Amino acid sequence: MLKAGAFLLAAAGVTLAAVGASAQPVALSAMAELGKDMFFDRSLSGSGVMSCATCHDPAHHFAPANDQAVQIGGPYLSEPGIRGTPSLTYRSFTPTFSVGPADEASEAGDATPMAAANGAVSGGPAGQLGAAPPATGKSGTDNAANMVPRGGMFWDGRVDTLQDQTMGPLMSPFEMANPDIATLADKIRKSYGERIAQLAGKTVLDDPQALVGEAGFALARYQVEDPAFHPFNSRYDDYLAGRASLTDQEMRGLKVYEDRNKGNCADCHPNKPAADGTPPLFTDFQYEALGAPRNMAIPANADPKYFDLGICGPMRDDEYAREKANCGLFKTPSLRNAAARGVFFHNGVFHSLEDVMRFYADRNTDPGRFYPKGADGVVMAYDDMPAAYRGNIDVIDPPFDRKASDKSALNDQDIADLVAFLKTLTDR
Repeated sequence: MLKAGAFLLAAAGVTLAAVGASAQPVALSAMAELGKDMFFDRSLSGSGVMSCATCHDPAHHFAPANDQAVQIGGPYLSEPGIRGTPSLTYRSFTPTFSVGPADEASEAGDATPMAAANGAVSGGPAGQLGAAPPATGKSGTDNAANMVPRGGMFWDGRVDTLQDQTMGPLMSPFEMANPDIATLADKIRKSYGERIAQLAGKTVLDDPQALVGEAGFALARYQVEDPAFHPFNSRYDDYLAGRASLTDQEMRGLKVYEDRNKGNCADCHPNKPAADGTPPLFTDFQYEALGAPRNMAIPANADPKYFDLGICGPMRDDEYAREKANCGLFKTPSLRNAAARGVFFHNGVFHSLEDVMRFYADRNTDPGRFYPKGADGVVMAYDDMPAAYRGNIDVIDPPFDRKASDKSALNDQDIADLVAFLKTLTDR
């Protein structure tokens, strides 16, 4: 089981005493200061004009400053990415990737997307949401059906540590686009060699892999030590600490958030402090297949044969990526600072919280609102998921358990109230 609370804070180098305080500058270690300088250094990219901060802007909660579905990078700043760029806030609390028993709520009888993946439910053919599959002998209470992936960095959990995560953008051909480790090591040696030698010894300068590893460690330490990455100073944090109150509308939104028959948001985005008082992270770090509509604003999606399958690739290639049950699953993001984002979901298909809430409420009851129609006029539901994997899509957990004939889970007032509440999660 995922350990929460003080364990996570300690792992991130954050003390309970610091939680909820303003994200004022603090004295960083020499290694973290090195990482901070690298974070803003454009010379470490293949183009020479792109830094970590280009896509992870501190003024926008370490997320993109624009509302593009994907960011543009590469050696000539002409290569589009394939997924939305997440915020780096609270990233240091992410546990390592693992697959294990569902959380306590699931073990008590709640269904999980992995139950669907193992044949407990099916998304049915395109245009038929929530159709039951042929009997398979599986049930939602089978141990195998309740094994769920959780944790790891990126949308697909393909690496476990912040240090390894830093290497992804630095080496990606559509991000900072360094052609190889040796080239990146030369840049690091030229600009930071003396400082790294003082911290890690001179011999590391002669080993490109080790030198790049030290740079990754420095970037990770910056994210761990600087409170700007995990300030816990939203108005909701003040509310939990008794320092502020919520408006009537925000309180109504909180009730919708927690109501299992309405938003049911807390099921995947827990909003209660841990037993030790640790503020909530608003994610259970588990993975879901939600059936988000295909986003044609992503150039890769122009190829009808291309699909982003989350854990199953194209960015991940290991034993987990080869398991059909994991295809189409993406990690549940934290909702902290979500209201400040310009795009939502792994493919940036939605541009407002209102649109996201509508999708959650009406994906099944009014699929034509979100998915295109084929030449025959039939709604092409789940159009960004190959038919072979649509059984992985969550059609059990409310509000995704509704059918076409059912009433929407949320009315206009519910959505307005819910969005008002989500705005209280924005850090100062």
